[in-house]
Amino acid sequence: MKSIASALVMGLFLLLPTSVAQEIQPDNPFPRVKFVTSHGEIVIELNRHRAPLTVKNFLKYVDIGSYNNTIFHRIVPGFVVQGGGYDEELGAKTIGAPIPNESGNGLTNKYGTIAMARENDPHTATRQFFFNVKDNPSLDPDGGWGYAVFGVIASGYETLDKLAEVESLPYHAETGWRDFPAEPPVLISAEVLPQQ
Repeated sequence: MKSIASALVMGLFLLLPTSVAQEIQPDNPFPRVKFVTSHGEIVIELNRHRAPLTVKNFLKYVDIGSYNNTIFHRIVPGFVVQGGGYDEELGAKTIGAPIPNESGNGLTNKYGTIAMARENDPHTATRQFFFNVKDNPSLDPDGGWGYAVFGVIASGYETLDKLAEVESLPYHAETGWRDFPAEPPVLISAEVLPQQ
């Protein structure tokens, strides 16, 4: 019964407008989040000055533990490592409302940055994110909408490189996805680090 109640509370929390949800470390311009993955740890420094809406949205999912035990479901060698949307059984995780695209914030899709994944419509990002495993200027806004960068790896570049080396299948028959890892790496936990 407790798990059902927790799921209902989590579902309601995700549906709240971002202005109603409690701010995480509101006076910290550069909050840090630690990822513990099946391939090592990564600490990400978020940039609240340049991407306030995106950071607030991302921290909301981290704070309620919604990224824990999710997989990196898309690995494109020399391009990106994407995750945050599916559990280990390939079940889609609960999503909140889409957020405005903040890709014009001056942060670019360089190696080691984290950005929001989205559909073709520029304002469709919800919870999925990706790491750039090389400089990807094609993802930056250039006369249109790009992919919003909202942070950079502070430590754990070796872990990103290990994730990027995981073999991917050109096509996953069960889901129809491209670039699906043969053995998907797991994001075991994501937690906001204490403010320094």
